[in-house]
Amino acid sequence: MVLFLFLSHLAIGIVFTLVFVSREAGVKFFRFNAGLAALLMVAAFTFRPPEVSSASEWGRIAFGALIVLEAAIVIYWATVGRTLASIRPAIAITGILAGIVALVSQAIASTSGGPPVQAMTIISFFSSALLLGGACTAMILGHWYLVIPSLQVSHLQSIVKLHMGSMAMRVLVVAAAIFVAIVSWEPGLGPSFRSYIFSIAGIFFWQRVLFGLLGPAVLSYLTWETAKIRSTQSATGILYVDFFTVVVGEVLAKYLFLATRVPL
Repeated sequence: MVLFLFLSHLAIGIVFTLVFVSREAGVKFFRFNAGLAALLMVAAFTFRPPEVSSASEWGRIAFGALIVLEAAIVIYWATVGRTLASIRPAIAITGILAGIVALVSQAIASTSGGPPVQAMTIISFFSSALLLGGACTAMILGHWYLVIPSLQVSHLQSIVKLHMGSMAMRVLVVAAAIFVAIVSWEPGLGPSFRSYIFSIAGIFFWQRVLFGLLGPAVLSYLTWETAKIRSTQSATGILYVDFFTVVVGEVLAKYLFLATRVPL
């Protein structure tokens, strides 16, 4: 379940962030990223637990939306730079809408609380997808300056800004989730979240905070400062490390969510 959520959110995030990249990046850039998103969805389906698509109505909706998303990505990949270019905007919109439906449905299907808990989980899933997609797309775009040396550095600066914005959003969402989890605990309902994070098992929580939030926050700022001086190779090197820390943090976030039901 951890890998299913992580891989599907990464694929959805790539689809979301591609719309912010200029066409000047070239056909091969969009084809590569679409192909990557499609392969990630195939991997997600491979790790999908059987109960995901049958346990609840929302689970079935999420699974159906992911199938629509995969179909849209494959069609988009097949038509980039080829014929039927006029239908690509409609395909992209279909993929984005399917991704939104999938995230909302996954969040509702994964929670047993009321509307406030479901709303927080939905926001958490969206912020996770945007952070993963922004980090991955920025890393690949930085590498693309080796493919197209004449590409304007402003494109990298724009996607790094998007990544920093998604990073800030993710930090705020996680901080809100921790606050709510601590203050909403009532005696008699089992161990509190405060007790969990200061126990031995809480090591995963602190790894999630340090590697998945603090690390990417610092690295994304360093990438921005490097991109401002037009050093694309240095920025790309930092983005590789940044993406790795984001991946580690979000995998831990999925594990902690399933273990504690707190949308970290």
